[in-house]
Amino acid sequence: MAVNISGRDPKLAFGNAVETFTASLATGMRTMPDPIEAIEFLRLDALRRLPRDARARKGQFFTPKPVAQLMASLFTAPKTVLRILDPGAGVGSLFGALISVLSQRVSLPREIDVTAVEMDPKLCDYIQATLGICRRICEEKGIRFQGELVKKDFLAYANGCMGGTLDGEKPARFNCVILNPPYKKLNVHSQEWALLEARGLRTTNLYTAFLGLAISLLEPEGELVAITPRSFCSGPYFRTFRKFLLKRMALRDFYTFSARDRVFEEDDVLQENIILSAIKRKADETDLVRVHTSTDAESGDETILDMPYTQVVNPGDKDAIINLIADELQKGIAAKMRALPSTLRDIGIEVSTGRVVDFRSKRYLRSGAEAGTVPLIYPMNLRDGAVVWPGKNTRKPVAIVNGPSTSDLLVPTGTYVLVKRFTTKEEKRRLVATVFKEDDVPYDRVGFENHLNYYHSGRGGLPPDMARGIAAFLNSTYTDEYFRQFNGHTQVNAADLRNLRYPPANTLMALGAGLNGTKKEPKEIDTVVEREVFGMSPEAEGSPSRSKLKIEEALQVLKALGLPREQQNERSALTLLALLDLKPNTPWSKATNPMRGITEMMEYFQAHYGKHYAPNTRETVRRFTVHQFLQAGICVQNPDQSDRPVNSPNYVYQIQPEVLVLFRAFSSKRWLALLRKHLKTVGPLQKRYERERIMQKIPVKLSHGNDISLSPGSHNELMKKILDEFCPRFAPGAETIYVGDTEDKWAFFDKEALNSLGVDVQEHGKMPDAVIFNREKNWLVLIEAVTSHGPVNPKRREELSQLFSKSEAGLVYVTAFLTRRTMVKYLNEISWETDVWVAESPSHLIHFDGERFLGPYEC
Repeated sequence: MAVNISGRDPKLAFGNAVETFTASLATGMRTMPDPIEAIEFLRLDALRRLPRDARARKGQFFTPKPVAQLMASLFTAPKTVLRILDPGAGVGSLFGALISVLSQRVSLPREIDVTAVEMDPKLCDYIQATLGICRRICEEKGIRFQGELVKKDFLAYANGCMGGTLDGEKPARFNCVILNPPYKKLNVHSQEWALLEARGLRTTNLYTAFLGLAISLLEPEGELVAITPRSFCSGPYFRTFRKFLLKRMALRDFYTFSARDRVFEEDDVLQENIILSAIKRKADETDLVRVHTSTDAESGDETILDMPYTQVVNPGDKDAIINLIADELQKGIAAKMRALPSTLRDIGIEVSTGRVVDFRSKRYLRSGAEAGTVPLIYPMNLRDGAVVWPGKNTRKPVAIVNGPSTSDLLVPTGTYVLVKRFTTKEEKRRLVATVFKEDDVPYDRVGFENHLNYYHSGRGGLPPDMARGIAAFLNSTYTDEYFRQFNGHTQVNAADLRNLRYPPANTLMALGAGLNGTKKEPKEIDTVVEREVFGMSPEAEGSPSRSKLKIEEALQVLKALGLPREQQNERSALTLLALLDLKPNTPWSKATNPMRGITEMMEYFQAHYGKHYAPNTRETVRRFTVHQFLQAGICVQNPDQSDRPVNSPNYVYQIQPEVLVLFRAFSSKRWLALLRKHLKTVGPLQKRYERERIMQKIPVKLSHGNDISLSPGSHNELMKKILDEFCPRFAPGAETIYVGDTEDKWAFFDKEALNSLGVDVQEHGKMPDAVIFNREKNWLVLIEAVTSHGPVNPKRREELSQLFSKSEAGLVYVTAFLTRRTMVKYLNEISWETDVWVAESPSHLIHFDGERFLGPYEC
């Protein structure tokens, strides 16, 4: 089935998009193309056509298919008539996904009305195509469909829909809102700011403006699902918006993603994004909010936790901060941290942001220490828990003039606690605190740069024990984990540090004294904090720090064994711990090897580490962790009954006895010696995979029944998919004439068949990767398989045209990719009047220019 998504004239191409689907049904194709895939191709084409920098300036980040499907699945949509609003609709991925999901449910709506609001004229044709796809879906299901494209700025559209107040005097029009709002800061002097302020919605970013206005257009009990940055959950800038949101909406679901760079990977967005689901009604204290956590929208490692509403939003919190707790481990941390008795004001301490903004103070900064200057401390001066000044090979200024013009920027030298506002990828913790000691610099004054926060007492230093106590408290697992629950930024602001609860002053002093001013490892800091702050003994059950440490140790073991990166994750670490029966307080020397099934392992994760994985992750644990453990020789399956069926509920796994000896030695003096011996015997798993890959040929059956073997590798894996999946779908009954191989260029070549078509190939290097002859259509299909080299671009098309110029059959040019993601890299290069096939979506074909589906093109 072909999907036409492009053309020289986008208006012409997309004007014919609906006709394309109708034609596909009329020309004998049994089913309509998967609508989600069709819309995904529209999105990819829009990414190709619209420059990334232009989209970034507008705050446009189009929603990928997995995210759109996930968002759509969160709607209950119980009404028979659904009125859907998609503000800033892009290409229509979100409302398209929602209609596709709704059409697959047992109970169907009677009528669907979609309003897509989009101001970018370059996207309107895409939306019209998506509306056409949705109309076809609804027609097949007997659902009445009405679609409207509103070519306006959503802020202006919403303003026109409402009456004199933000909640509007006119009846709300919609009962479902799905959106991915633009992410763009608002200028206080802009027209948008003035419009929002007039309606009582003061906000600093366009995405919260879209959310606020969309909420206002929802009718009571209406549903909203949005993907946004997490930043609105905390901080003073979004306080007004949070109060607006929580006054009108009952929170229902949050999805958080641990991989910040994957949700909008094609746009290189490094941002903490969340999906919010809420219903328009007053929240009840008995409500539960479900927090889902996964690596990304398609990783299959989702954990879930149902939280009482009052623990997500504290009723007494004047800042209305939204706390997102991922698991029972974090829940326990939150309970302990919230029970702490003091604020910074209670203990007579303040925290401020460094006053030296280097670009504003440029004339006072110096590259070296000279007369009349004092040290300037940057985050780069904080290394391994100490202050290093001036440092080596630094490009930053190291000193600032000490005089009347800079007196407000400096503080007297003393003991301070410095906290980085931004942390690097290499730092595992969000909070990184360092004690600045009075003797770190031989000067009486010092400047702290704006990327540092500093704890002080009246802009002066702190008692050394107090400073050490605060730094240890901030550097503990407890504080870092708790901070992440409410901090919605990728930075640490002074306001966030003020929002923390602290131990009383005497406890902080005792904590600092107990550290004796010596450098401590994270494990030692956690032990002291547990004892001094929370009154816990080292053997206490339920220690969050010990749970986290045990998981980190398991990750170290997996890495040492050479497990691939895909198995160096929390899910695999927990699986190993479950198979070894290692609870947080159990030493590695006491590991055992019980027989456990997948479900029992997942129950172990929850019981002892507070990680409740969703039921649908069972196969992920089996296929992407346990399977690799078996290959690595870490465990065996069914040692008690080898003929047990795969679908048996009693299917179990057990750690190999000889490997158990190795695991018991972890963190002991014998570990490295036993590890070397083990690796010498079995080798790291990555190397074994590589050896197996080299040894394993890829079998392929050709159209006439002959079998050939291709050398291993991703290119020939794609070649196999072309022959096994592309050819039967798009050229049924066609004859294989040529198949190339990365190691043997002429893996198969029927030279006589090609000669009979008038083609005599002399230039071996210019052959495509595959040549297929469709005798019924008299088409010669020339296929390029793209994994590392390019597609059929204009130059390559001309080469192939010349090489096969004497062909008596019409020429069809096809570029094949393994994944959509690979295709995106090459979209700008693909020649017009060629076709694209993606193995990830094998039932679809994209024709670049839209005049016809698979077939030869004549000028």
